[in-house]
Parts: sequence; C-alpha cells; structure tokens
Amino acid sequence: MISRIDLRGAAFPEGGIDRDLLPRAELDVEAALEKVRPICDDVRHRGTAALIDYAHRFDGVTIERVRVPVGALESALAGIDPAVRAALEESIRRARLVHRDQRRTDHTTQVVPGGTVTERWVPVERVGLYVPGGRSVYPSSVVMNVVPAQEAGVGSMAVASPPQAEFGGLPHPTILAACALLGVDEVYAAGGAQAVAMFAYGTEECRPVAMVTGPGNIWVAAAKRLLKGRIGIDAEAGPTEIAILADATADPVHVAADLISQAEHDPLAASVLVTDSEELAAAVEKELEVQVGATKHIEDRIRPALSGRQSGIVLVDGLEQGLAVVDAYAAEHLEVQTEDAAAVAARVRNAGAVFVGAFAPVSLGDYAAGSNHVLPTGGCACHSSGLSVQSFLRGIHVVDYSREALAEIAGHVVTLAEAEDLPAHGAAVKARFDWKVPPSK
Repeated sequence: MISRIDLRGAAFPEGGIDRDLLPRAELDVEAALEKVRPICDDVRHRGTAALIDYAHRFDGVTIERVRVPVGALESALAGIDPAVRAALEESIRRARLVHRDQRRTDHTTQVVPGGTVTERWVPVERVGLYVPGGRSVYPSSVVMNVVPAQEAGVGSMAVASPPQAEFGGLPHPTILAACALLGVDEVYAAGGAQAVAMFAYGTEECRPVAMVTGPGNIWVAAAKRLLKGRIGIDAEAGPTEIAILADATADPVHVAADLISQAEHDPLAASVLVTDSEELAAAVEKELEVQVGATKHIEDRIRPALSGRQSGIVLVDGLEQGLAVVDAYAAEHLEVQTEDAAAVAARVRNAGAVFVGAFAPVSLGDYAAGSNHVLPTGGCACHSSGLSVQSFLRGIHVVDYSREALAEIAGHVVTLAEAEDLPAHGAAVKARFDWKVPPSK
C-alpha cells in the first residue's frame, strides 16, 4: 500500500539530501496558470455574471446572486448541531488565546538625540478569506483564517466558499454557521480561481481586497500566483502533507492512524514516515492494512494517497539522518514520535508546524490545539510560515529627525550618494543647510 525508500548505508547522499529523492506530489501550478488566466480575466470584465456562469459550469448550481444573504447565515447558526457549535466555540476560544499573544507593538528606537525610527504595525485594510469546499466541509478553516485577521485588527473581511448543489447554491451550512459565530456577515458563494479573481478585481457585489489567504486546490493556487502583486497572498497551498519522524519507541498504531488521517483529505495528500527502525516500518505497514480497511473514503482518497508517489516510508540509519531528511522535506505538518521527543523537535528547522510526542497528533492542530492549520506545503516550510496575526500586519518605518540630528549625519549621506553617482540625493540634504547645491546638468 505504501512504498519504501531506503537511505541507509551508502544510499544516504554524502553532500546532503536532494529533495527530489523524497516523496512529493506532482503538482504543476505553472501549467494550471494558462487555464485559470481566462477565468480570472472573465471575472475582471464581467464580474458577478461570470461568477454565476462558473457556479453553473463547475459546481452544477444555478444561482441569482453570489453574496450570501445575512438571513442564511443566521439560519445556519440557529440550525447547527449543538455539539458542533460547542466544538467550534472552543476551537475559536483556543485560537484566540494563541493568536492574541502574537500581536506586535510599535517600537521606537532613538538612533541619536533628535533622531528616531519607529516601526508601526498596521493591519491590512481588507482581506479575502478562502475556505475550500468539494470533497469535505472545512468550518475549521473559517476559524483559522478569520481569528488571526480579527486579532490583527483587520477592519473589513470577506469569506468565499464554493456553492453547494445540496444546499441550494449556498456554501455548506456549517461554514455559514462558523462565519456567523465569528461575526463575519460578508460571505460569497464562489470557489476556485474565480473566487480569487473576485477578491482581486472586485465585482458589483464584492469590493476588491488587498490580500487573499486560505488553502485551496491547484486552481486556487494558480490564481494566487497569477494575481500576486495585485493582491498579497499567504502562500500557494498545495495538497496537505504529514511527515512523522519516529524511532523504535513509537506506537505503530498511532503512526498508522496519523498517516491515514492526512491521506483522507485528498488522493494527492502526502503521508511520509521517516524512521531508523525497520521493525517499526513493518509494523506500521501491517497497521495501515488493518486501519484503512476499517475507515471511510478508502478507494476515492486514502488508498490512492498512501500508494501514490507522494507517500512513503523512508528508512535511515539514525536520528541525525532522520532530522536531515525531515528538514529537507520541510513538511506542512511534522510529528516527532521519538524518545525525548521535545529535545528532538527543538532541533527541527523546517516545518510548518511541529507536533511533539504521542499525544499531539496533527488532528489536534487541525481543530483545537490553538495553533493555526493554514500552513506552507510542497517544501515551502523551508522559507515560509503558517498563517498568523503577522500575516495580516505591515511594518511601516517612521523616520523623525531634527535639524541637528540630520546635520550630524549629513556628510555621510552626501558621501554615499556621490559614491553611488546619485548627486541629487546628496543635494536634497545640502539644500537644507548652507551648503552650495551644485547646478543640475
């Protein structure tokens, strides 16, 4: 069901791990660009009419408007299962605790007497938050997008999620209920690249935003890449992935269950075990057969995901090699199930989120750890972070110098300007004093 890659002995590369050696889904966002370009252009020019047409074409629904009526949000919240509501409320409470502590404060540095630089943290004015639909319903993604934006102080936010034929062309009612719980009343029944284009260009119903965040499929990722610059983005999220670094002390029942938990998202989801224990690898393989047979979504998601090129068991000679492999892989989610797991986790450099020990499964982070589950995929964790309050903040430097403070440094400024052959830069400083400004040439 799941392949093996043996990097023990001479098979381990001396110069370091080449990422191409490791399991990874084949995801060609560049090729998808040409398919989403005409969709985005159409939304730009036809607005709501284009979104209505794409709802019929891609989602199989006929709608008259894209914005969800406030009454539908209220009805969804009133009709939600009380247990689901309680779970969402607790998820929101924990997420607020964590994200509230991420707030940044303005800081002023006195460089010299009379000369200060202040870094002001200013929230993005308006954001578009994308919540996937399709195979599953993700009210948890509403929480993970909205809470950090609210805690950052974003003043205007809109949520988009694909229309569902089963619910009369509205997004799933649990998504609508989550929006209502969070006080978000601007919600749109739009999915895919067309939703990103709606946010970027605006329509008759939706004002343009400055930034778009949230996970999605390859078409959402391609639209984000295409429109980056016109809008800010969090990341080009691809299929979800889990890597587990484990030794002989790990419980194969736990490891197998956690690999399956990510595989049930999507047939392209990646589940990777890195271990120095062949006995554990064999036990996990046996557990996968048992547990997969007893779960849902076997043939349409789990089995294709576990047997795909993006999943596998990587055998290494020891913990040091294991750490090198997981750092090269840079997983969206990394579990560390080893002896002294906290110390090992502290050495990890590349991961979207790290889950320490036997009782911190990725599922906990998906819903109620308090952490954020919108994380970098596809190896991007080596240079990018997950969604947080900082994602929605911009640092602005405010420079305040008195005449005396400028006079003290003026000579150096002029010297550097002339060294760069930019004499007008120096002249802008000289003009403030009794220096002669050379005539322009």
